[in-house]
Amino acid sequence: MEARRRGRSSEDDGRHLMDLKSTHESSHEKPDLRGDRCNIAILLFLYILQGIPIGLIAAIPMLLQNRGASYKQQAEFSFAYWPFSIKLLWAPIVDSLYVRRFGRRKSWLVPVQYLLGAFMLLLSQHVDRWLGGNGLEPNVPLLTLLFFMLNFLAATQDIAVDGWALTMLKRCNVGYASTCNSVGQTAGYFLGYVVFIALESKDFCNTYLRSEHGAEGMVTLPRFLWFWGIVFVVATTLVAIFKRENDIADEHMEARYTEEHNLNIKQSYKILWDMVRMRPVQILAAILLTVKVSFAASDAVTSLKLIDAGVPKEKLALLAIPVIPLQLVLPLAVGRYTNGPRPMIVYLKAIPYRIVLAAVASIIAYATPYLISGGTVPVSYYVLLIVSYGFYQVFLYAMFVAAMAFFAKISDPAVGGTYMTFLNTLCNLGGNWPNTVILWLVDVLTWRQCVSIGNEHAKAIADNLCSNKEEQQECATAGGKCEITFDGYYMEAVGCVVYGIIWLMVVRKWILYLQNLPPRSWLVVKSKRHHR
Repeated sequence: MEARRRGRSSEDDGRHLMDLKSTHESSHEKPDLRGDRCNIAILLFLYILQGIPIGLIAAIPMLLQNRGASYKQQAEFSFAYWPFSIKLLWAPIVDSLYVRRFGRRKSWLVPVQYLLGAFMLLLSQHVDRWLGGNGLEPNVPLLTLLFFMLNFLAATQDIAVDGWALTMLKRCNVGYASTCNSVGQTAGYFLGYVVFIALESKDFCNTYLRSEHGAEGMVTLPRFLWFWGIVFVVATTLVAIFKRENDIADEHMEARYTEEHNLNIKQSYKILWDMVRMRPVQILAAILLTVKVSFAASDAVTSLKLIDAGVPKEKLALLAIPVIPLQLVLPLAVGRYTNGPRPMIVYLKAIPYRIVLAAVASIIAYATPYLISGGTVPVSYYVLLIVSYGFYQVFLYAMFVAAMAFFAKISDPAVGGTYMTFLNTLCNLGGNWPNTVILWLVDVLTWRQCVSIGNEHAKAIADNLCSNKEEQQECATAGGKCEITFDGYYMEAVGCVVYGIIWLMVVRKWILYLQNLPPRSWLVVKSKRHHR
């Protein structure tokens, strides 16, 4: 139900984690933390910083929903999530252009993190006005542009830190970088989303954290942005001055990474074009870009519908806490079943369960107004949400880990990092575009009508469909109230389930076909192989 709110979700870029894991497993050296403890701490801190803007971007739709934003406006803001899904477009530039004397990764990391801090400080001065409230309309186009840029910078920082992780640590310790990535981003996201939403809520703070009630939460969005903007500026300055970067030809680099790093911009984009032209990749791309339509209504809209129904946004955010241990354990548990030669069997088996649980989420959304009638949300309702969301995560991670295992299995080792990032880009885009479209269609498919509440003039405009702002204002002026007579979300939910069933019946054979292809069918650098 809440998967869409992550800027870099559990289904996002798994290339780095898998790449580092394979590197670590290929090394015969045992981990030796001597001399690397400080480096691990720096990597962990950099990934925490990366998670902060991702969490903040996930929190904005919750704030917009409480300020009366339409679903079309939510769809518009959802473009702010896209940079992590398309970072492959500029990743070769980040890898190839740098100032050697300053450091290959620091050449990008330092200016990008300064820009992140500057963006946060800028937003802290004006974000309340742009979010709307107090009768003002939210400036969604401007918010979308600014948070898109914020996420673009975070994605660029991710490219730089992922690359730096390979040379910052000794070869025998490089596997710890994936741990820093996972733990750091999760912690940063938790701070930027869960902690912020809880401390921003007046009701939560008055109930659990204060002895005397206040008029607002303990933290406001401007203060939160200002604090982290300062942290980014200070931290970046310290890294720029005190942290020396190893040369790319460091003795700890493996030969295959050196080969990848030596690709220039033109060669990198040529490799990408060669991948696009491969028939198996084209079939896989079609699968990855269409599969998540089956779950889009649940992933994109359900949590917003729960807020509309009266579930406090801070309580929804806090529901993520009990699921965090599950999210940490699931990749390891599922990995036992995807390490073999046929990982996509797990992928196929998880899809029907995920479709069913997406339908269950829509049913819960429909029943919510009746389950929390009277304005009180019972504990049993939160238990129901946690249980359903927990089961949904099981099958979400089953698909994620299976896909990552398959990507690692088919990727050409000569360009492994680029290959994995390309496939993950397709996977991520396959989740983003359906969510944006589904959010936009909610208002298009929803019918509203001006309902009379006793005023004679209001009865005269009972045929008003409240289809636009002018009609809604006319209804309110006449003393009427715009009410939903047909909610397009439920049409979308049914449509997505039907689509998912048909998709699985049609595409299943193609997934099995791709899984059974010989490894040579996926090679993109075939000419080099023949000369070896």
